Amino acid sequence: MTQAPGPGGGRPSLAPPDFPSALAQPRQAAPAVIPRPATSPAALPVTPRRGRTAPIWACGILVFLLVGLVAYFLNALGSAASLIGMVLALIPLAGVMLAVRLVDRWEPEPRNLVIFAVAWGAIGAVGLTLGVDLALTFVFGYSASPAQDVFSAVVQAPIVEELTKGLGVFIIFAVARRAFDGPVDGIVYGALVGAGFAFTENIQYFAIAFLEGGAVDTTVTFFMRGILSPFAHVMFTAITGFALGLAARRGVSTGRAIGPWVLGMIGAITLHAIWNASALLGDFWGLYLTLQVPLFVAFILGVIALRREESRLTRRRLGEYAAAGWFTAQEVDMLATGAGRKAGLAWARGLRGDRTPAMKGFITDATGLAAARQRAISGRDPNAAEDERVLLQRTSAARAALFAP
Repeated sequence: MTQAPGPGGGRPSLAPPDFPSALAQPRQAAPAVIPRPATSPAALPVTPRRGRTAPIWACGILVFLLVGLVAYFLNALGSAASLIGMVLALIPLAGVMLAVRLVDRWEPEPRNLVIFAVAWGAIGAVGLTLGVDLALTFVFGYSASPAQDVFSAVVQAPIVEELTKGLGVFIIFAVARRAFDGPVDGIVYGALVGAGFAFTENIQYFAIAFLEGGAVDTTVTFFMRGILSPFAHVMFTAITGFALGLAARRGVSTGRAIGPWVLGMIGAITLHAIWNASALLGDFWGLYLTLQVPLFVAFILGVIALRREESRLTRRRLGEYAAAGWFTAQEVDMLATGAGRKAGLAWARGLRGDRTPAMKGFITDATGLAAARQRAISGRDPNAAEDERVLLQRTSAARAALFAP
């Protein structure tokens, strides 16, 4: 078959006569109009922060005391010894913070309150303790007698230190009640305050040991404080937090919580005094093995029991939402147990695009929803309904993201 020659007698063109080229895609018909969406996608709501933040005035006190503490350490211990003490003190602090994080994984506390709790222990409690000690020395004078040393370690130090540390826990209870839901929260806040206090106190002990005995004394002091007893202050102040956590669970007012707070501090002072007395008056190693180690084991078992109770409470509250159609029974089982959460995260990782972040958000918001309903039931949070509305919307959005094609 022959083709007619193209213009000018050359090869024929492959383009249709009305198209500029073979690859052109000219408009042949009017396109359909693209409709506008009825509404723009709503932004995901954020849980209100009121009642979950540290007050500005308390942060101002911490800044003021920090300046004084830095001046004290540089003047009394020098920059080199202070730096060595701080580096060494960071080691037990890291271990303690990891342990507290494990306790706090079920319903993590707001980050700003975690920072405030540690800062209060490291700055506020230490600064106030030094101020009270200086005032008592000015009023009663200083004596280097053995009796004075025993009184200072067994009576004065436990009372003053637990009072200043407990004050920080009470401030959090009073101004951030919406983030203080029960005994586990109280233990976490008390432990964080105690960890901060131990950090600054360890800087002083390690620096003095370095100045007085060099590397040998520093190693011994680090072993005694950083290895054998990093959780001492954590346990003491956690008792105060536990008492306030029980008060929070019952929905008592700030004024009525003073009684449980004082009782908690009495327990913390007693344990602190026994600890210090065992180092001065008795067989330290014998008391350490027969008293301190069992107390620490009991503390761990108590935390585990409280975590299980928190899990049961989450199941009960989410079960009420499931009865109303917000969750399935399988979702409640997944959200209310550690094993279920692990399985849910593993399932989310296997989805297209790895939807682990969506599952983590679903777990966090659902746990917060259970806590909000508990606050509403106790009647201590008039804003619990707002939290419920926000968290229901967030959990619905997270579920949609998880099951999106």
